[in-house]
Amino acid sequence: MEKFATRLKELRTEKGVSQQQVADVVRMSKMAVSHWESGHSEPSIPQLILLSEFFGVTVDYLVGKVDFYN
Repeated sequence: MEKFATRLKELRTEKGVSQQQVADVVRMSKMAVSHWESGHSEPSIPQLILLSEFFGVTVDYLVGKVDFYN
């Protein structure tokens, strides 16, 4: 999910939040978020749902299935 890594970082930067703040939302470590953004690992489905709710986008957008937010 290379697109996921890119989109997560873009959304986080646009929203002006830190990796730690994202980690707190999904109850993971900052290192996990860093690994997601670098493409070294991927979140679980429940974590994807939490991320989509936090950023106000669809899961399809997060994983690169569609190119629009909602």
